[in-house]
Amino acid sequence: MDLLSFKASESLTLGVELELQLVDLSDFDLASGALDLLRLLERRSIQATVSPELTASMIEISCGIFRDWLEMREHLRRVRDDLVAAADWLNLGICGGGTHPFQRWHKRRIFKSDRFIKVSELYGYLAKQFTVFGQHIHVGCADGDTALRLLHALHSYIPHFIALSAASPFFQGVDTQFDSARLNSIAAFPLSGRAPYFLHWDRFCKEYFEPMLTTKIVRSMKDFYWDIRPKPEYGTIELRICDTPLNVDHAALIAGYMQLLCRWLLVSDCQPTEQEVMVYSFNRFQACRFGWEGSYVDPQTHKTMSIRDSFTYTVARCKAEVGCLSDAEQACIDILESIGTDESDASKLKSVYRQQGTLEDVVQFSMDHFRTASHAGSTVSA
Repeated sequence: MDLLSFKASESLTLGVELELQLVDLSDFDLASGALDLLRLLERRSIQATVSPELTASMIEISCGIFRDWLEMREHLRRVRDDLVAAADWLNLGICGGGTHPFQRWHKRRIFKSDRFIKVSELYGYLAKQFTVFGQHIHVGCADGDTALRLLHALHSYIPHFIALSAASPFFQGVDTQFDSARLNSIAAFPLSGRAPYFLHWDRFCKEYFEPMLTTKIVRSMKDFYWDIRPKPEYGTIELRICDTPLNVDHAALIAGYMQLLCRWLLVSDCQPTEQEVMVYSFNRFQACRFGWEGSYVDPQTHKTMSIRDSFTYTVARCKAEVGCLSDAEQACIDILESIGTDESDASKLKSVYRQQGTLEDVVQFSMDHFRTASHAGSTVSA
């Protein structure tokens, strides 16, 4: 397929990728166990693509195409159980979370693949500092124009996804005072942040993507670390802003929110403008630093509210304006209407540290939490 061609896919279908931590059970630091785990999984039947990541203490799981978040949740639970069993056999721990609380970047090893070695050569020490863990969500789009329209409309709601997923308050042994410190590591890369403003695929390709290719600044869309980027070979847009949640149920719920939000934006015939550029960095920082308590400036009205209130208002609008809701959408809304008052993953990790006193306890909590279906959505049947 041509790099500049957008492959049409079924509208609003979902895909998910989760980057996971591999833990040494003797000291709860990260373990360079990716190769051993990948080799073991090759001999076992697992319903996911499991891939190495930039450093040898990380893996990424990619799980199919789904019509709704409940279907995704059930699949992720089975994959989680298979991963835990394989990790147990190797005496490895496995968990989510956006950062490991106390690993030191200089101890990490680059996974031996041509692409990762080239990334390391290009970015130097930043490559090892990129040992952070995110959830990527794909939403299917009928064509490139729709993809770009949704991508830019979603920029206004980036703080919601940061607050929903925030799970990285500790980094390099320090309480960062951020709910999501992971995103500070990503911001160091030159092709990170917000995608350039184009609403038509042909113009995006001719005026931006093609010049970036011909000047050899990038070789493919994978070289962009934008918060949301198009994935033309899949026919999707890919949200990359989320920390990996502590358990797979919550990861599926966040995907459900993105699907619901995209459906509402299409139903309402959203026409994104460049106005959100003015407040984008401020809103993004507030969500990373303060989570639900952060300030949110509405890019259209310039009114200020909390990110929690903006989220609650948006969920209510989706409920009122989407139209006939499916069972999965109704289940998603039922949880989302209360989740803004729940303790976030970041808050849970901070509470464990306050109560137990060590960052090793934080890692143990994360590993235990990954094994369970423990948020409100776990009682909803598919």
